[in-house]
Amino acid sequence: MSLQDDAVLVLKGYEDQEELREAYLDHLSGHADGMWKSCADGHITASAMVVDPERGRVLLTLHKKLRMWLQMGGHCEPQDPTLAAAALREGTEESGITGLTLLPGGPVRLDRHKTPCAWHLDVQYAALAPSGAIEAISDESLDLRWFAYDEVAGVADDSVVRLMEATRARL
Repeated sequence: MSLQDDAVLVLKGYEDQEELREAYLDHLSGHADGMWKSCADGHITASAMVVDPERGRVLLTLHKKLRMWLQMGGHCEPQDPTLAAAALREGTEESGITGLTLLPGGPVRLDRHKTPCAWHLDVQYAALAPSGAIEAISDESLDLRWFAYDEVAGVADDSVVRLMEATRARL
């Protein structure tokens, strides 16, 4: 099964945000390259909100190019076997934390946003940090920091806040 086939199955199984979900599916049906950065009309991306429920906090990255506090995430790669694997890879690479596990139940949210490269049709997961996890900044970040749940709205935009709220509801 191709990554695009997996994405279609994931999106068909996602039961929230119906209008946006249909827009993602329409994009994939109309673009054979709709999973890849090379698709100028936009592309599917995968992200992971790294959460430490024991301490009531989330890990955010200060994105180097966008200069915004965001969840971990980015472009899908040809070696990613599934969309979930892409989100987990991005979460691990950008957080430096080994042993992340995705919350069961598939994506937590969808979020479509314009970036310097194109529209990102982001499929957002939540990843649990193992107890005692130690983060390590990547070259894609200016900073990496844990924020208490109630601090996120003060540093991040509405899309990150909505993802954090949906993640907390899933815990």
